[in-house]
Amino acid sequence: MRTEPRLRETPPATLADYAELARAALDPGTWDFICGGAGDERAVAANTAAFEAVRLAPRVLSGVDKIDLSVRLLGRSWAMPIAVAPMAHHTMAHPEGEVATVRAAGRLGVPVVVSTFAGCTFEELAAVATGPLWLQLYCFRDRGLTRDLIERATDAGFAGLVLTVDCPRLGRRPRDIRNAFRLPDHVRPMNLPASAAYSSTDVYARTDLDPALDWSVVDWLRSISPLPLLLKGILTPADALRGAETGADGIIVSNHGGRQLDAAPATLEALPAVADALDGRCPVLLDGGVRRGRDIAAALAHGADAVLVGRPVLYGLAVAGEDGAAGVLGLLADELTDVLLQTGRRSPADLDASLLFGAAAPAFATPAAGGPIDPGEGVLSKEGLHSSVSAPVMDTMNFLNEITMRHPDAISFAPGRPLESFFEIEQLFRWLRRYLDHLMDIGRSEEQIRTALFQYGATAGQIRDLLARTLADDGITADPADIVVTVGAQEAMFLTLRTLFASPRDVLLVASPCYVGITGAARMLDITLAEVPEGPDGLTAAAFEQAVAEVRARGSRPRACYVVPDYSNPSGSTMPLRARRELLEAAARHGVLIMEDSPYRMVGSATPLPPLKSLDPARCVVHIGSLAKSAFPGARLGYLVADQEVVDRDGERTRLADEISKLKSMLTVNTPSLSQAVIGGLLLESDFGLRARNTEAAASYDANLTAVLDTLGRLFPEREQAAHGVSWNRPRGGFFLAVNVPFAADDVALAVSAERYGVIWTPMRYFHPGGGGEKVIRLACSYLTRQQAVEGIERLAAFVTEYTRHVDVS
Repeated sequence: MRTEPRLRETPPATLADYAELARAALDPGTWDFICGGAGDERAVAANTAAFEAVRLAPRVLSGVDKIDLSVRLLGRSWAMPIAVAPMAHHTMAHPEGEVATVRAAGRLGVPVVVSTFAGCTFEELAAVATGPLWLQLYCFRDRGLTRDLIERATDAGFAGLVLTVDCPRLGRRPRDIRNAFRLPDHVRPMNLPASAAYSSTDVYARTDLDPALDWSVVDWLRSISPLPLLLKGILTPADALRGAETGADGIIVSNHGGRQLDAAPATLEALPAVADALDGRCPVLLDGGVRRGRDIAAALAHGADAVLVGRPVLYGLAVAGEDGAAGVLGLLADELTDVLLQTGRRSPADLDASLLFGAAAPAFATPAAGGPIDPGEGVLSKEGLHSSVSAPVMDTMNFLNEITMRHPDAISFAPGRPLESFFEIEQLFRWLRRYLDHLMDIGRSEEQIRTALFQYGATAGQIRDLLARTLADDGITADPADIVVTVGAQEAMFLTLRTLFASPRDVLLVASPCYVGITGAARMLDITLAEVPEGPDGLTAAAFEQAVAEVRARGSRPRACYVVPDYSNPSGSTMPLRARRELLEAAARHGVLIMEDSPYRMVGSATPLPPLKSLDPARCVVHIGSLAKSAFPGARLGYLVADQEVVDRDGERTRLADEISKLKSMLTVNTPSLSQAVIGGLLLESDFGLRARNTEAAASYDANLTAVLDTLGRLFPEREQAAHGVSWNRPRGGFFLAVNVPFAADDVALAVSAERYGVIWTPMRYFHPGGGGEKVIRLACSYLTRQQAVEGIERLAAFVTEYTRHVDVS
């Protein structure tokens, strides 16, 4: 039952105003039927919340003064990228029902998707339509009834079909249950047989709709109708691709307005992956949660070609019939125009990811867009090269190398590498022979051994079984098939990133400060970074979850998080056991993978904490390892453990390691066989216990770290540290520590330190991809003797003291 709303003196200014007036106009049961959802209505709330979290980037002085909202989809021109979503029983909101809605849409030049349960006949609607009409279909158990609906709509001039695919049965809607809701006597679906009972929509749906639909229904519909066919209710890339391959002409990303699966994702959250997967194969529309013109802009920026608007149209209809529905659509048009003007776009076609505040900017501009043009005659414009070559970190690391070469007598705390005195040349020959003996012991022929050494070998590696046994000694149970042997850990990072990050909207979280190798790899691959600030004990679950929320609020997807849990480079921090468990729980909860890089675990003498991978029942962790510190850097050998399952759209299952190996075959082909043979022999000789093998080296590195800490404490006593503005952390092992100083620890300060005081260190700002660490230096104490470590800190203390007196430390 309707009551006449008390209209305001001024017209509604927002769709929320229309909703407020509609609530007053409708009886409570009807209101609940229209705006309610399934379960706890989480999906309903998620749809609007996802849009609320989006921030748009304004563009100033753009010169744009005229806006064209029109788009062209499925061979038809629309006045704007909006269609009216299919909704049953418009006659509950207004006596004219869909007739008023179709007239209103015609005034604005937008299509209407007419529900199977419309309260007006197809012929009535076609008689008043001035814009496209599409038929929304539920597929009935009686296929003859479904065919009859399609034929009637086609004869009436409808332009397309929209099959709802997410409704094997109606979702459980508590509001309707509490209200014992039944359709009013005057409301019935006018295009269905009059003999059926429709007052209980749930009962009718269970008895007459076909719950056993499969993909063959698409073929059937294509066989009986030439009209374009769209599938509504798609939320995953796999289903979208399957739909396109089966013959659908368009995909509508929808969670049924939150009225089906209460745990379904927000439509805006699901949209980017679907759009990326389809990659232009067919139009993609979004249905669900659009309440502002800015929401339309956000949807288009996330990959949609247009949107459907549902409940607000019924609100407008309830408020003022045709004029109210037209008012809703007109408001959206005005607001979208405002967004385009404010962001410097002339049309919806100009809306892309650059509209989203915080999204990655294009790597370069093309000449057609006013970008750099090569000057010719063998000269290239640097701006025309990939943006990573101009990344500041590239120049800063080169500067550090230049400083080191320019001052060879300076004591350097810059390189985080093993001390060479622990290596003997004869070891190489012994390890190689040990591996050859191993091959003979397991029954390899001379010809097979020759092939193993002189040919490329398996892409994923020849010593995976030996690495699996070595990992077991560290608590990690790994199937050799889930291991990929790489050219150093750097290749492992690069391959993992390239495999996992498929969309420009995928974001890599990195603990900050962060190892420059991962940030450099991300830049080379145009992957957007988001920093997770480290605490005194490394990355925390709370900081991780906050970063995840912030990334999602920008409309992006946090795909993976890179962390070094043990003796981190550059800070030297180690995550406590509780923090490790909490991080893994949070990662599993949010569906974010953890990239665990652990190059220093085997070179610390403290009792080791379990690696993240050993605590990973949910398989959230891709474990990356390096033999550079635990064996020797010259072998250039790393590895990764990727035991996650990968499922394709046909249901075929592989492991992530298999997919990564495919990319490796196109990058380095394989990891050098000789390097694998030498490292294999080392592992065999060590009985797969790298930590035990490195006992002497670890003790030496720890002694160096202790000497550095003791010397700092002697030169800057605790009672004087505040006066000096100097403090440092106290790592439990490893190669690195961080020292806070009262001045900008920049390249100028580094040059003065090297030239006048004979000591080199690394500015910590190199390790903050988004800026930070300006007054912090990193010290690496592994590549020094004990005497050099002590003398180096003495020189550093003299530099800090004198430099502080002569520079502005405010």
